[in-house]
Formats: sequence, C-alpha cells, structure tokens
Amino acid sequence: MPVAESPSGKSSLTLLSAGGAGPPQAARGDPTRAKTHARPAEAGHAFSPDNTRMALHRGNLFLVGMMGAGKSTLGRQVARRLALEFIDADVELERRTGVSIPTIFEIEGEQAFRDREEALIDELTQRAGIVLATGGGVVGRPASRAALRERGTVVYLHATPAVLYERVKHGRNRPMLKVEDPHARIAALYAERDPLYREVADHVVESERDRVMRFARTLMPEATGAEPAP
Repeated sequence: MPVAESPSGKSSLTLLSAGGAGPPQAARGDPTRAKTHARPAEAGHAFSPDNTRMALHRGNLFLVGMMGAGKSTLGRQVARRLALEFIDADVELERRTGVSIPTIFEIEGEQAFRDREEALIDELTQRAGIVLATGGGVVGRPASRAALRERGTVVYLHATPAVLYERVKHGRNRPMLKVEDPHARIAALYAERDPLYREVADHVVESERDRVMRFARTLMPEATGAEPAP
C-alpha cells in the first residue's frame, strides 16, 4: 500500500498520478444549453419534446447522483450505446492510489478523499468524448460542480432515499454508510445533495434502466457527429 508521511505527521496515501488545469469558470456562458428535466414518460413518448437528437456538450456525458443510483452500471450501458469511453471516477481513483475508497477514508479521512476527488474530476472533465460516472459526494465541492457544468452534459440519475437504501443496504464498500442507522444517513445525504445535483444537472432522469436507455436514445455525441448504436 503506497503510504507517505504528511508534514503534520499523519499518514497519507501517495497519489500515483495527477494533473489538470485550474478551476473552470462558474458558468457555461452558453445560452443555448437550457436545462431540461426528463421526467418519467408514458410508453412511446420520447423525452425530447421535438423528437430531435440532443448533442452532448463537448461530446461528454457526466452522471451525478446518490450512491445506488446506478451511475456505474447504467453509465457503462449508455457509453456502449453512444460508442464513448466509460470512466468510473471512484475506480480510477482506486487505480491511481492502489487502495480502495474505504481505505483512503480510513487512512486520510473524508476531507483528504474529497481533495483527491476534486483534483481527479478537474482532470477527467478536461477530456472529450467520455461518459463519466462520478462519486455521490462530488457535488459538495463548488470547483467540481463548475467543472462538470462547464465541460459536458450533466445528467442527474434520481432515486428516492427508500429505493437507494434497498439497493445499497448489503454493500460493504460504502464508507459513508458505516453508521448506526444507514437508512437515516442516506435520507440526510439525499436532503443535502439533491438540490446540488439539480443545480448542476442539465437533465434529471429517474434511475431505472428503461427510462435511462430511453433518454439515451435522444443523445448524440457532439464530438463525432455519428448516430449512436440502435
């Protein structure tokens, strides 16, 4: 396990790679990219009101939402359909540090983890032509929210606290849920983060596979101009 001693004497992990430019501007400055909310629709009704393809900003699709929202699972499927590279930010951070997310929390604490996450998001969002699944707490940092909004199309995969709890209650890789009452913890995190997800999102989609894939059929990668796979 790569561990280094910080100036304060506290153990810290050694990040194997880092990069990225300074923080982006706080607003996109593109008046044509108005937010829309892809709410559940009746069968046969497209989310796009005029049935036209929606080009991804810079060819990027960034997925935000709570733990258990399906960002990784659904993100892979959407990336395959759009013929884009898929990146899971948590998996990438684990690859670079050589340890799991819970281990980072244990050794360095949440604040240091968020610092690493913010730097990674800044770097990854500078790429083009990707589908990026972000960690649930990424929206807690203003710089990360700005990076996401500036550099791609952001989709909030929404689910209620009750649904989220059912999906993650048996998981062992959730350091934020190592508390006496995980259900209450999820409800509290949802209340804190839901407004931030909505603030950064271009679209809000209920995190059920059929609804997400129906929404994905309205998207077109701007970078290639190619039609997505059927």
